[in-house]
Amino acid sequence: MDLLRQLRHVRRHWWVVLVTVMVALGLSAFLTVRAQPRYVASVTFFVTTPNQGVTDAYQGGLFLQQRVKSYADLLSSDRLAQSVVAETPVGLTADEVQHRVTTSTETGTVLLRASVTDTDQARALRVTEILAAKFVELVQKVETPPEGKAPIKIEVVSGPRVSASPVSPQPARNLTLGGLVGLVLGVGLAILRGVADVRLRDAAGLQRATGSPLLGEIPFESAARTAPLIVGEAATSVRAEAIRKLRTNLRFVDVHEPARVIAVTSALQGEGKTTLSCNLAIALAEAGWRVLLVDADLRRPKVDEYLGLDAGVGLTDVLVGDVQVGDVVQRWGDKSLLVLPSGSAPPNPSELLGSKAMADLLLALRESADIVIIDTAPLLAVTDGVVVAVQADGALLVSQQGRTSRSQVAAAARSLHSVSVRVLGCVLNMAKVAKAEAYQYEAYRVVTSPATSSVPTGRASAARHSEGAGVNGVSDRTQELTRLPR
Repeated sequence: MDLLRQLRHVRRHWWVVLVTVMVALGLSAFLTVRAQPRYVASVTFFVTTPNQGVTDAYQGGLFLQQRVKSYADLLSSDRLAQSVVAETPVGLTADEVQHRVTTSTETGTVLLRASVTDTDQARALRVTEILAAKFVELVQKVETPPEGKAPIKIEVVSGPRVSASPVSPQPARNLTLGGLVGLVLGVGLAILRGVADVRLRDAAGLQRATGSPLLGEIPFESAARTAPLIVGEAATSVRAEAIRKLRTNLRFVDVHEPARVIAVTSALQGEGKTTLSCNLAIALAEAGWRVLLVDADLRRPKVDEYLGLDAGVGLTDVLVGDVQVGDVVQRWGDKSLLVLPSGSAPPNPSELLGSKAMADLLLALRESADIVIIDTAPLLAVTDGVVVAVQADGALLVSQQGRTSRSQVAAAARSLHSVSVRVLGCVLNMAKVAKAEAYQYEAYRVVTSPATSSVPTGRASAARHSEGAGVNGVSDRTQELTRLPR
């Protein structure tokens, strides 16, 4: 995984980083407040040797440096701790004194430093004073031979003194350290969450999963739930402009072999393929194309609901031979958009869609309209979508951002490629669009005044676009489909 992808994971899951940092800071602050103040008392010893017994100064220096290392261990020994406790009661045991003593030496010198850390400032100083006195006595006793003079002399050159303020806790250091730890942990969790997230999060992931070009990104708009069609006020929205971009890309995806019969499908149900089919058909009709929208999702048809049409008779009835296609096609709105609803619910949708009657119907529709848009069933749910896509000039695969997994989209693409379906491209639906892009469109969009706008909006008013449809509009539809066999 490259660095850029990791940064995208961190940016996408920024809230994980923020929450982790806040938790780490809160925990650091809690521990800092709860911690007892600790004071440090220190004393520094200077180790030297008399001239007797050591004639060479250089050798004497090496001898003392080796001795200083041993004395550092002696300062934290059991024997010295017991002598400190035995001297004056300080409220501590020998083990407690031993654990409170730390020593340090400076390389190349004969200085030895001892520190005592305690929650009681006075006790820390008292223990250090006793420790210094008892240490000098202990060294003299250990180093003095039975007959003779000790070759080592220890003097206190600094202290004992105790710190005026506590050495711990240190709020600034603890909060800084906690924030850094939280930041590192948060970034790690964000990257891990991004790697573990198998859902589609961007257009690049959709392209990799399908192996097809990206033809459009349809932004998410909360208003689309009540007004899914790009008519009326929605015609000037960012979503409508994205549909028009898709229309342009779709028409020029292959100029040498343009697709006239396009199957619109998705991997799962509820990814917005039907809404996209309707809006794409509307956008193509607005550009002057004679468009025929066919609802081939015979199991859960929705085209009639979005467009406000009568779906009692439609594609199913045409395929079984009960009616002629020219009698059931309905005109929608004042554009050159014709709609063939799904019709009656059949018991065998897959067999019906894969029949010779369906192939003959698509051949006739191809000759009667400039572009035929077919709304099909999801690919992973049933085989209906693949059956229709095989008979079309190409398929358009729609995926919803943040809902469909990469494996599901890849499986849907494989189901199309396995039967040699020409995948025209993919569309990322309900995508999150940057505010800057939306602002750019808002700055250039054409604003239509309410006095001149007569196009109704919303799902409820879609029926007014289908004026002239139904039984009373047969003559109008027949005029539109003069080239269809009857």
